[in-house]
Amino acid sequence: MVNEISRQLKAHIEVVRSVEEQLTEAITASVVMLVDALRNGKKILLMGNGGSAADAQHFAAEMVGRFLMERKALPAIALTTDTSILTAVGNDYGFDEIFKRQVEALAEPGDVVFGISTSGKSVNVKRAIEAGKNIGAKTLGLLGCDGGDIASVVDLHLTVPSSETPRIQEAHLVIIHIICDLVEKGLFCLESD
Repeated sequence: MVNEISRQLKAHIEVVRSVEEQLTEAITASVVMLVDALRNGKKILLMGNGGSAADAQHFAAEMVGRFLMERKALPAIALTTDTSILTAVGNDYGFDEIFKRQVEALAEPGDVVFGISTSGKSVNVKRAIEAGKNIGAKTLGLLGCDGGDIASVVDLHLTVPSSETPRIQEAHLVIIHIICDLVEKGLFCLESD
């Protein structure tokens, strides 16, 4: 058991090191995208399935509540939380439409539609991203593996270079925390590196 714990921790460290080496510029670009949208009075619409749904909710909570600093609430909505919408749309239109319909209802030009998918293959996330693009929203993907189909349709993707779902999810959380910190600093601090 001790060896397995050590192996998993080393795998985590290796993936986070790869994120640092490969995604620093893309993370910076995502922060710029989000700060620009929020400065212009726009909102962030987030979605994902399973653990990625939890990550979408976590990100929205950090924006609406706070991350590390006291500041005004920021407009972010996790499209994963309204069971009446999810079940009605899933029942009437199919599971692949649950996020798309919400994006069609809520997104405006200049908003950021932010999809999270460890595989990059979530059809419902991809359809929502495409709907956002059609409306004129910016699109962002937090992905894993090779980015899947979603990487090819988003304006910007942060693809964690791993095929292990737990390692991807761990890296997603690290990236989310970095983005939340830098968005706060970008919006509410005079000097930010």
